[in-house]
Amino acid sequence: MPLFFKSLFWSYNFSNLDLDRDKKRVIINAVNFGKWKHWLWLIDFYGKNRIKKIIEETPETEFREPALKLISLLLGIKKLKYASRSDYIRSKKNTSGIR
Repeated sequence: MPLFFKSLFWSYNFSNLDLDRDKKRVIINAVNFGKWKHWLWLIDFYGKNRIKKIIEETPETEFREPALKLISLLLGIKKLKYASRSDYIRSKKNTSGIR
Protein backbone atom coordinates (compact mmCIF):
# COMPACT_ATOMS: atom_id res chain seq x y z
CA MET A 1 0.00 0.00 0.00
CA PRO A 2 1.35 3.45 -0.77
CA LEU A 3 2.92 5.29 2.15
CA PHE A 4 0.48 8.18 1.77
CA PHE A 5 -2.14 5.83 3.30
CA LYS A 6 -0.19 5.49 6.55
CA SER A 7 -1.91 8.46 8.20
CA LEU A 8 -5.29 6.75 7.71
CA PHE A 9 -4.22 3.79 9.84
CA TRP A 10 -2.97 5.44 13.02
CA SER A 11 -4.40 2.64 15.18
CA TYR A 12 -3.03 -0.23 13.06
CA ASN A 13 0.39 -1.63 12.40
CA PHE A 14 0.65 -0.26 8.87
CA SER A 15 3.37 -2.68 7.78
CA ASN A 16 1.14 -5.65 8.69
CA LEU A 17 -1.83 -4.57 6.59
CA ASP A 18 -2.50 -6.79 3.61
CA LEU A 19 -4.36 -5.27 0.65
CA ASP A 20 -6.32 -8.44 -0.01
CA ARG A 21 -6.95 -9.76 3.49
CA ASP A 22 -7.70 -6.28 4.91
CA LYS A 23 -9.49 -4.82 1.88
CA LYS A 24 -12.64 -4.01 3.85
CA ARG A 25 -10.67 -2.08 6.49
CA VAL A 26 -8.61 -0.32 3.82
CA ILE A 27 -11.74 0.77 1.97
CA ILE A 28 -13.62 1.88 5.11
CA ASN A 29 -10.69 3.92 6.43
CA ALA A 30 -9.97 5.48 3.05
CA VAL A 31 -13.62 6.44 2.54
CA ASN A 32 -13.96 7.85 6.05
CA PHE A 33 -10.64 9.64 6.47
CA GLY A 34 -9.02 9.76 3.05
CA LYS A 35 -8.69 12.51 0.52
CA TRP A 36 -9.45 12.43 -3.16
CA LYS A 37 -6.06 10.86 -3.94
CA HIS A 38 -6.89 7.95 -1.62
CA TRP A 39 -10.24 7.40 -3.30
CA LEU A 40 -8.66 7.48 -6.76
CA TRP A 41 -6.06 4.93 -5.68
CA LEU A 42 -8.79 2.67 -4.25
CA ILE A 43 -10.77 2.77 -7.47
CA ASP A 44 -7.67 2.11 -9.53
CA PHE A 45 -6.52 -0.79 -7.32
CA TYR A 46 -9.79 -2.52 -6.35
CA GLY A 47 -12.14 -1.30 -9.09
CA LYS A 48 -15.48 0.43 -8.69
CA ASN A 49 -17.57 -2.75 -8.62
CA ARG A 50 -15.54 -4.40 -5.87
CA ILE A 51 -15.58 -1.25 -3.73
CA LYS A 52 -19.30 -0.81 -4.31
CA LYS A 53 -19.99 -4.40 -3.24
CA ILE A 54 -17.94 -4.07 -0.06
CA ILE A 55 -19.64 -0.79 0.86
CA GLU A 56 -23.09 -2.27 0.20
CA GLU A 57 -22.28 -5.25 2.45
CA THR A 58 -20.93 -3.12 5.28
CA PRO A 59 -23.31 -1.61 7.84
CA GLU A 60 -23.70 2.07 7.15
CA THR A 61 -22.79 2.80 10.77
CA GLU A 62 -19.17 1.96 9.86
CA PHE A 63 -18.98 5.13 7.75
CA ARG A 64 -18.99 8.82 8.46
CA GLU A 65 -22.24 10.15 7.03
CA PRO A 66 -20.84 12.87 4.71
CA ALA A 67 -18.24 10.49 3.26
CA LEU A 68 -20.82 7.75 2.74
CA LYS A 69 -23.17 10.12 0.93
CA LEU A 70 -20.44 11.26 -1.43
CA ILE A 71 -19.04 7.81 -2.22
CA SER A 72 -22.59 6.51 -2.72
CA LEU A 73 -23.25 9.22 -5.28
CA LEU A 74 -19.94 8.61 -7.05
CA LEU A 75 -20.39 4.83 -7.23
CA GLY A 76 -24.15 4.76 -7.72
CA ILE A 77 -24.88 2.95 -4.47
CA LYS A 78 -28.60 3.00 -3.84
CA LYS A 79 -29.07 0.49 -1.03
CA LEU A 80 -26.96 0.27 2.09
CA LYS A 81 -26.98 -2.37 4.76
CA TYR A 82 -28.47 -1.07 7.97
CA ALA A 83 -27.54 -2.46 11.32
CA SER A 84 -27.22 -0.68 14.60
CA ARG A 85 -23.63 -0.50 15.77
CA SER A 86 -24.41 -2.74 18.77
CA ASP A 87 -26.05 -5.38 16.52
CA TYR A 88 -23.01 -5.33 14.25
CA ILE A 89 -20.57 -5.73 17.15
CA ARG A 90 -22.67 -8.55 18.62
CA SER A 91 -22.72 -10.39 15.29
CA LYS A 92 -18.92 -10.13 15.01
CA LYS A 93 -18.47 -11.56 18.50
CA ASN A 94 -20.84 -14.44 17.77
CA THR A 95 -19.11 -15.40 14.52
CA SER A 96 -15.67 -15.32 16.09
CA GLY A 97 -16.67 -17.66 18.90
CA ILE A 98 -16.49 -14.97 21.58
CA ARG A 99 -19.54 -14.79 23.79
